[in-house]
Amino acid sequence: MNKHYRIVVLIMDIHKFISIDDDYIKKIIKPRNIRSRKGDNGIVLIIGGSRIYHGAPLLSSIAALISGTDLVYTAIPKINLISSKTFSPNLIFLPLPDDKLTMGSARKLLSIMPKKVHSSAIGMGLDISKMNSLCFLIHSLLEEKSRLLLDASSLVPDVLREIINTKSVVTPHAGEFKRLFNVDVGQCKDDQINVVIKKAREYGIVIVLKGYWNIVSDGERICVIERSTPSMTVGGTGDILSGLISGFLTKNDSFESSILGLFFNGLAGLNLYNKLGLHLMASNLLEELPLVMKNFDRIN
Repeated sequence: MNKHYRIVVLIMDIHKFISIDDDYIKKIIKPRNIRSRKGDNGIVLIIGGSRIYHGAPLLSSIAALISGTDLVYTAIPKINLISSKTFSPNLIFLPLPDDKLTMGSARKLLSIMPKKVHSSAIGMGLDISKMNSLCFLIHSLLEEKSRLLLDASSLVPDVLREIINTKSVVTPHAGEFKRLFNVDVGQCKDDQINVVIKKAREYGIVIVLKGYWNIVSDGERICVIERSTPSMTVGGTGDILSGLISGFLTKNDSFESSILGLFFNGLAGLNLYNKLGLHLMASNLLEELPLVMKNFDRIN
């Protein structure tokens, strides 16, 4: 590895510093069963996209596949269907009838999903008509025991009553955090740590606060990972992070999945910075991620 990340794990008032190295990641990443069949290694649903942001759910979906998931279903507005199909032959699309997420679109999606999904990610590039349609979709997926990640436009206060005490993952940057919780995270790392752990504990969820300090908490443990390179500010890297975490959610708990997503996204970004400097695009991460992840592959 070119750089060691430092993770801070806080349980109650006990501080323990751990270097995230190969051994630490191998402890929490799940091995693949040699006898496994298609679907055994995870099925993910990605819900996103709009007239403007057509690429976000595609980046998330490919990232979820790269994480080691067997199947990814990508629900997008039907206006984006033809162009999206040319992006990759690896994706399975579920077309939504409306340009925005409506109650009709939510009901249609639930009726056409061909398999039970182990995890779902909502919000990447998504345009939402009314919040009751988003809340209905969240409630329905959680009832089906799908583990949940919310990002971008789905990070609104209305969703908190639906996800309370579910260990769902939310992935806001500072502005989205304020919109979701009506709290400013401030600029100080210690202040950010305190507010993230407080809100994670209050709502029984896992928060991934994105920024120079990527801060993860489930209300008891807290992880702080420094951003690997400023080239990661380019648009789309957050969508890839959401896809990675969603893939890991099919196998790991919410806290560990978030650490794995941040670690691999950051490591791929660091490698690309060494090759491309400040000129990488989010799609470059999709090419680099398998190369950094294969060193952690294990088979039972």
